[in-house]
Amino acid sequence: MGQGLWRVARNQQLQQEGYSEQGYLTREQSRRMAANNISNANHRRQAQGGIDIYHLLKTRKSREQEGFINLEMLPPELSFTILSYLNATDLCLASCVWQDLANDELLWQGLCKSTWGHCSIYNKNPPLGFSFRRLYMQLDEGSLTFNANPDEGVNYFMSKGILDDSPKEIAKFIFCTRTLNWKKLRIYLDERRDVLDDLVTLHNFRNQFLPNALREFFRHIHAPEERGEYLETLITKFSHRFCACNPDLMRELGLSPDAVYVLCYSLILLSIDLTSPHVKNKMSKREFIRNTRRAAQNISEDFVGHLYDNIYLIGHVAA
Repeated sequence: MGQGLWRVARNQQLQQEGYSEQGYLTREQSRRMAANNISNANHRRQAQGGIDIYHLLKTRKSREQEGFINLEMLPPELSFTILSYLNATDLCLASCVWQDLANDELLWQGLCKSTWGHCSIYNKNPPLGFSFRRLYMQLDEGSLTFNANPDEGVNYFMSKGILDDSPKEIAKFIFCTRTLNWKKLRIYLDERRDVLDDLVTLHNFRNQFLPNALREFFRHIHAPEERGEYLETLITKFSHRFCACNPDLMRELGLSPDAVYVLCYSLILLSIDLTSPHVKNKMSKREFIRNTRRAAQNISEDFVGHLYDNIYLIGHVAA
């Protein structure tokens, strides 16, 4: 009797320590036994009608952390700030959840003006039923049309009342828009020289170094791939605009529009020489100074040397 009670007590102790009469229990088996005990305890608690409040609260809290913030519960100005970082596609998706917030006119107005900085319709009294969301769709459709056929794209904008039939208004639209295909835009400006004239006058080159101003100019009005009449026209218009923006500098350096024209051509040729992998013998600074001053004798050697350094360090003026 005494030995039987001792064996029962010993077996219980061994089970608690991870052993059995047959030998050692693995750690995995011990873990499974503990999980079964917890599961049985939960089943008993549910069968008895008991509820683990702590477990429910913890599960609910974790689910709330994994979910999205309800923007309608935030202050309106904070919700609009969050939605203002979305593009048009994401804003349309957000309107499926927060219809009143995502369809707000201020958000779509910001999208329109950040993509198309100038439209004639911005400065007019909006017609009845006007919506900036609808305007965004029309601007996007017109830009795609322009990138396929520039003339049809401009006609589309005019037919919708977005642009006025004026070279100045078209030039402002082009100057403030970055969604137009530059190859199609180059073709359009080559045909519409009146728009090109107004587009050039929108540039302000005051107090800019000549190569940097030329880079900015060709960033908006892309240079043709080959030399020809259109490139000469662009450089001529740039030279006159640069001189008009910097009259004091022109008097100080003794430069005229013709001299600036020569310098621009020299900078383009130097850019090709220094950046092209096909040119093995690169032009030296001394050669550039000599060749440039031979074409424009009134230019100082130091000024021409600074031009060379700019191209050498920064790169192509018409890339």
